[in-house]
Amino acid sequence: MEELTKTEEKIMQALWQLKSAFVKDIIEKMDEEPKPPYNTISSVVRILEKKGFVGYKAYGKTYEYFPIISKEDYAKKTFKKVLSNYFDNSASSLLSFLVKEEKISSAELDALKNIIDGKN
Repeated sequence: MEELTKTEEKIMQALWQLKSAFVKDIIEKMDEEPKPPYNTISSVVRILEKKGFVGYKAYGKTYEYFPIISKEDYAKKTFKKVLSNYFDNSASSLLSFLVKEEKISSAELDALKNIIDGKN
């Protein structure tokens, strides 16, 4: 599975939320202001289709797109790469980083302790 560019990932985020959509629906879902041009999003969606991330259903000259790769599958692949490249495949290094950067709360730490202890 290839990595997504930032623009491709934004489009996939919209498609994962929408489940299936026309290009105009994807543009409406995007947070950017001003909204990106229709032709730009249409071109990127076709690239995503060639990469195997997106499928489509044709209605004449109009296409309805849907994700082929789930958000969870892409997240797993991306997370494994981050863990490997930045934390030497060490969950404790990752957790230590999150604690030091204050990206994890005490409640979240307690929940993780419960999971580790097999309480959840």
